[in-house]
Amino acid sequence: MGNTISLSGQLQHIVKPLHMSNGMTSVFLEVLVLSGSILAQTNREKELVIWLAQHDQAILGIGTVGFEIDEMAWTVDDFEAEKHFMLRIICSAIEGLGWERLDYKPNQEQVASCLKTFADMISVFEQKYVQMDNYLEWSKVEENEQYPTISVGYPQCEIHGIYLFCFGCMICNS
Repeated sequence: MGNTISLSGQLQHIVKPLHMSNGMTSVFLEVLVLSGSILAQTNREKELVIWLAQHDQAILGIGTVGFEIDEMAWTVDDFEAEKHFMLRIICSAIEGLGWERLDYKPNQEQVASCLKTFADMISVFEQKYVQMDNYLEWSKVEENEQYPTISVGYPQCEIHGIYLFCFGCMICNS
């Protein structure tokens, strides 16, 4: 089964979709969230990391966490900074930033190949394709919501140091 990350619409032909096994998807997301959690400084950067962390197969189910780049929690006003941040965390993940926090050793070559394809997708994605409704729907807080999308204060896992999402730490969950 596996998962697919892709560009949508007019951009589909520019970079081939990234097809990953369920196992590779988990590793891919974990190294991105590790790198992002180490590098994030602004609230928007932390939110982007949390958006990635919420694609946790242990919670959502294997083979169900693929997405298109325009579905990410981009904002129009901060898009260029968000894009730059995503490219920074991808490059840092390729270099192994935070990998020592994992209880396994990822296959550097396979992970780097997937991350490079993801970076290519992010690189060609432009502000004009941002669908602000995706961010607004994802980030809204419902009154009396038991599991808010973004936890107050951006808590981090005491073991792995990654930003938590409504169901905890994606690395602890796996």
